[in-house]
Amino acid sequence: MKIGFLTPEFPHPEMGVSGGIGTSIYNLAKGLLDLGHEVSVIIYGQKTDETIVKEGITFYKVRNSKLKGFSRYLTQKKIQKLINTLVKSGKIEIIEAPDWTGITSNIKPICPLVIRLNGSDTYFCHLDQRPVKYVNRIMEKMALKRADGLLSVSRYTAEVTQQLFHLKRTFEIIPNSIDVDKFVKDNSVSEQENTILYFGTLIRKKGLLELPFIFNEVIRKNPKAKLILIGRDAADVISGAKSTWSMMKPLFTEAAEKQVSYLGSVPYAAISQHINAATVCVFPTFAEALPVSWIEAMAMQKAIVASDIGWANEVIDNNANGFLVNPKAHQLYAAKITELLDDVNLRKEFGLRAREKVLQKFSIAVVANQSVDFYRKFIK
Repeated sequence: MKIGFLTPEFPHPEMGVSGGIGTSIYNLAKGLLDLGHEVSVIIYGQKTDETIVKEGITFYKVRNSKLKGFSRYLTQKKIQKLINTLVKSGKIEIIEAPDWTGITSNIKPICPLVIRLNGSDTYFCHLDQRPVKYVNRIMEKMALKRADGLLSVSRYTAEVTQQLFHLKRTFEIIPNSIDVDKFVKDNSVSEQENTILYFGTLIRKKGLLELPFIFNEVIRKNPKAKLILIGRDAADVISGAKSTWSMMKPLFTEAAEKQVSYLGSVPYAAISQHINAATVCVFPTFAEALPVSWIEAMAMQKAIVASDIGWANEVIDNNANGFLVNPKAHQLYAAKITELLDDVNLRKEFGLRAREKVLQKFSIAVVANQSVDFYRKFIK
């Protein structure tokens, strides 16, 4: 099978900054290659039009068209022409695109098109309780209605999307995946005692403005606790502040702030080292579709305290392989962190069960096979 992915991002130095969509495509692409399929990635928003091959994947970099008022439409038509050329030349049989901003709303490929929900702008604005751009909402709905098939990385995201866009279509639920061989606990390296790790973008929707209050409570019970933050600092869309980190710092007590280290962004390949060294991982997020970061930490047998919102119980089984707590319940959230810091046996128990669940549900091999079965429904 010859599968194409359309995306605004991909985790490679030559492709620019990437987030969750790019990581999920990268992991799935590796799984598809291992199964003997061919993978092409069309990545728009690039500085040049260029074709390159990396790690067995053919990349078609697309420079967006520039014409005031028509840039989006012209870029879509440019992408459409490229896709149809690749289909005619036998390089693509099916194309998968994300729901974000409805890039395929004005693209009419001559092959089947499926959309995988990783969270649209409309979806995240709904979870953030802020207005969505009218044009984004219209384009996203149009793209979903025109797609031949619909996937979602979580049932929660599918159900909320159906409600927001008043869709009467069904979604196949296939989660995000990770390379379980890259995220393996290194038993030769000791955990750093009392170390709490958050990794991901520093942004309001991921609960980073709640985390200082949670950590303040942890410090009161365990003065030796340390909080390490890893990830890109982001602007705040609600207050207009240019840095979420600058908003966080005044929220820590004096005692807590001394125990906080913000390392900024680190290479993706180095994330596993930081996870391995942590005692507990925390994810107090309010808005996700299906977070890859949670799965990576679970694969490395880490005890986790995460948000209890929506999608969460599709990843973590509360009290079995992690704790789920509302991020605004600061004292309860802190109490669960403290419980794990104090109980090495509970951490080990949660960690073993977490890895087992990842192997069964979120490994590249499992998700790639599920995706292939779905694609075959649309290829004659």
